Amino acid sequence: MLSVSGLHLWRGDRHVLRNVSFEAIPGRCVLLTGRNGAGKTTLLRAIAGLLEPEEGQVSWRGTSTRQTRNEFHAELAYLGHEPPLKGDLTARENLAYSIGIRRPVTGAEVDAALARTGAAKFADRAVRLLSAGQRRRVALAGVLLANAVLWLLDEPATNLDAEGQHLVADLVAEQLARAGVVVAAVHHSLPLAAESLTELTLDVA
Repeated sequence: MLSVSGLHLWRGDRHVLRNVSFEAIPGRCVLLTGRNGAGKTTLLRAIAGLLEPEEGQVSWRGTSTRQTRNEFHAELAYLGHEPPLKGDLTARENLAYSIGIRRPVTGAEVDAALARTGAAKFADRAVRLLSAGQRRRVALAGVLLANAVLWLLDEPATNLDAEGQHLVADLVAEQLARAGVVVAAVHHSLPLAAESLTELTLDVA
């Protein structure tokens, strides 16, 4: 479903991604591993279309994402290092706004997603007053609400306690059970069934 073929990307004079290729199919999670600076975040951003590689191709459902960018983005949920939240809005307001520009969303849907990620208790606080772990839970609720087939997750368990790390694994497992596709950059492997995982280790250039 997702195919990355011969990806090369430079940052200045540094060759960050060198001929990266892999496939991700429904019901499987591709774990991107490697030391700091290996290009995990760069690869996720390139797949999402936020960076343009010098060589190679990203395909979704058999078609280059350059040709079907809007259709691809409609099926994509991307969660980077910094949760895409507005500090002066509450958690609930953030989700209603960010998901509302993608699709119609009800208050009940927002509340259910916040409850699923353990964020319901602080849903009416301004995001700037939340801890980093609380903001991560709100952002994960946004991933759920996107109803996307493909999840691109950059260190999704960052700033979460042990319970939160298990939550991330559970959410990924549920996405895979729905025949979704997950590509996640991680420092530590997620506790998922071995048969649902593919590991891709990137080397520092």
